[in-house]
Amino acid sequence: MELAVDKSGKRPLVVVQATQKLLQVDFGELLRYRELLYFMAWRDVIVRYKQTAIGASWAVIQPLITMIIFTLIFGVLARVPSDGIPYPVFAFAGLLPWTFFSQVLTRGGNSVVASSNLVTKIYFPRILLPIAAAAAPAVDFILMFLMLFALMAWYHIALTWNLLALPLFLGLAFLTSTAVTLWLSSLNVRYRDVGYIIPFMSQVWMYASPVVYPASVIPEKWRLLYGLNPMVGVIEGFRWSLLGNGSPDFKVIAISSCVVLALLIGGLMYFKRMEQTFADVI
Repeated sequence: MELAVDKSGKRPLVVVQATQKLLQVDFGELLRYRELLYFMAWRDVIVRYKQTAIGASWAVIQPLITMIIFTLIFGVLARVPSDGIPYPVFAFAGLLPWTFFSQVLTRGGNSVVASSNLVTKIYFPRILLPIAAAAAPAVDFILMFLMLFALMAWYHIALTWNLLALPLFLGLAFLTSTAVTLWLSSLNVRYRDVGYIIPFMSQVWMYASPVVYPASVIPEKWRLLYGLNPMVGVIEGFRWSLLGNGSPDFKVIAISSCVVLALLIGGLMYFKRMEQTFADVI
């Protein structure tokens, strides 16, 4: 988008034209539309809990029930190791970043299609749609975070200096979610099958990530290959920074981070390429 001045010189003229640069992201334009991003994210939060009896409490109840089920099945019956941490805390610490990720996948993958009326009628940076979808679940994330601190206090697990690294892994979780969402939201415009695949993919992906088990149970010879899953680095780093359990495999985290970077760059390129046809295809 370009800003020019009309012949009268009284008002700015907005010129919308396609670009040939696949990785050109106008951050200045995103800054100008920051209020729209805020309202998109806030709208998703309000709509999600509208006309519910207990409101945002669902953000805690759902993962709490899931944690109880995982504890009974994997912690008590299957006796899955938890690196010396009480299994309820171990499972909830893994569910926290995973729940955020899965919510972003579900909402972000359908974000462009769900906003077809906006896409076909007015101009705004289309990339705001998947970004807003990644920002909205942050409210649930904060509530779950408080619940995790309550569990840690119940089991007398103290915070350590590892907590200083938590912002890095929070940022990595956001980048991972955004990168995958860019791909899914673009593909879903052309192939609506993606909307049906996302729930199944999310379920399979969870068991391929160290949510109910630690990455340490993976044999050493397969651990680097396992690190190609971008959520491995996010979950393992998140647990380590909060619970202070031993030392994670930083090689695996580095590989996961490189995969996230590749997914993000590729997702931006593909989204910028496809957004020129969104209004025609959607």
